[in-house]
Amino acid sequence: MSKKGLGELIEALQIFSKYTDKSYCYGAEHDEFYVWVEPELVSDEDKVRLEEIGFIPEDGNGFMIFT
Repeated sequence: MSKKGLGELIEALQIFSKYTDKSYCYGAEHDEFYVWVEPELVSDEDKVRLEEIGFIPEDGNGFMIFT
């Protein structure tokens, strides 16, 4: 994540919220934060922004960012 930090994380979570209504769709392990939103559901425009923030699509299961 860039120097904007928490603001960008909040922006990313707002993007993800457009694609799921699940109450539990995220988790963390060691230095990785996961959001389980299927990448194919996310618009190309939102994928670009998520990648700028640092979220990487993970094998069709969701997105991950190193913290």
